[in-house]
Amino acid sequence: MARPRAFDERQVLERAREQFWATGYAGTRMDDIATATGLGKGSLYGAFGDKGKLFHRVFGDWCTAVVEVAEEHLAGGPDAEALARLSAYVHLMAENTAADTERRGCLMAKGAAELAQHDPAVAGRSAETMTALLTLLRTEIGAAQRHGDIDSAADPERLAALLLAVVRGIEAVGKAGLAPETVRNVADTAMAALPRPRGKEKGGA
Repeated sequence: MARPRAFDERQVLERAREQFWATGYAGTRMDDIATATGLGKGSLYGAFGDKGKLFHRVFGDWCTAVVEVAEEHLAGGPDAEALARLSAYVHLMAENTAADTERRGCLMAKGAAELAQHDPAVAGRSAETMTALLTLLRTEIGAAQRHGDIDSAADPERLAALLLAVVRGIEAVGKAGLAPETVRNVADTAMAALPRPRGKEKGGA
């Protein structure tokens, strides 16, 4: 009979995530993970595999969380509230970036930038996450179009891609040092730039 693990797996993964988040994949050694988690390297290898497998686990969990946050705000509902849901999500991303005073950024963005070119698992998981976000944004844009808050002649796929680029770009420029207020203004401008039906250009409901 297998012996039960004498540690909290979720806590270990959280501490490993913090280490990878702080020092990146290449800059993190299994010795660092062992110190951060309080586990011996043998226990880490036995439970999670090598550093690559452990990072894939942490990276995958992070990507799942990114989509879950989006789903909390873009999970559908009355068409009349779709534009408000879009705005809340875009502004949430801006506020999260503005609050990131340590400029750690997003682990998904950092991991993809460092590894996607050479790691098919990271590249695939990143693409899967972006596709899920794009779908959520496109669905809400379609709902706002049905309600008459966004011009029905506009291509929802292109608008969704634009908002996705804004949301992910906000994180990048915020990490590079763009002032929090400027980051917030980007979110405001992105929402104001969505094409409105005639008569609603100035923010009519």
